[in-house]
Amino acid sequence: METGSVQDETWTIDEVTRLSGTTSRTLRHYDAIGLLTPCGAAAGGRRVYGRPELLRLQQILVLRELGVDLATIADALRVEDAAEPDAARQARLDLLREHRERLLAESDRFARLAATVASTLESLEGGPAMEAKDMYAGFDNSQYDAEARERWGDEAVDRSQATWTSLGEEGRARHTAEHDAVSRELARCLVAGTPVDDPEVQALIARHHAWVSVSWTPGREAYTGLGDMYVADERFAAVYDAHAPGLAAYLRDAIRVYADSALS
Repeated sequence: METGSVQDETWTIDEVTRLSGTTSRTLRHYDAIGLLTPCGAAAGGRRVYGRPELLRLQQILVLRELGVDLATIADALRVEDAAEPDAARQARLDLLREHRERLLAESDRFARLAATVASTLESLEGGPAMEAKDMYAGFDNSQYDAEARERWGDEAVDRSQATWTSLGEEGRARHTAEHDAVSRELARCLVAGTPVDDPEVQALIARHHAWVSVSWTPGREAYTGLGDMYVADERFAAVYDAHAPGLAAYLRDAIRVYADSALS
């Protein structure tokens, strides 16, 4: 870091990577797409960043933490860059306050998620059984709506959401409890070393298929694909593997057997 006033301080790309936890490749990419341009170059052509660039990088990284894509970030920064200095400063302050509110809200949500996981661990280790209504405290499933629509289409998602709403509070609790019961029984079979084609396991898979079919009835190919996703998508894998390590893969393999023998 060079000497001088605070505003004149500069940092090389290596120093910025250490400070921010980003990689030099990421910083070069941000430069290439016009998101974050260095203020100059040091001896040997190394990129150099000043305090404004560090603040801009912080803004980019906060937005990334909040799930905002790079294209949207670039649009927001372009608007800010085009504003008059005083207006741009005020816009940045307002945006930082908004980011802070969202981060505090996320902090609260993650605290609730941590409490939910702690209760699940206690229940699985012999403590009192969790109420079905408490199993998903802190989850925000709305963030997956766009992904679900891209994967399965608007009609399927709308139908699923309508069905879920029509179940009512008691129906949703029963639906959640059935999924948890099937998962626990499958975990017991896994731990016992029961083959996936065993009649007991296949009976549980029939219940799982019926559980899925409350909002969507998958055929052979779709149900097999769903089983594959339980393993490939770490979010789903974590839900099942919380019951027993390897349960997501066990469920996938059992689904393949069921799909081949019972579905068309």
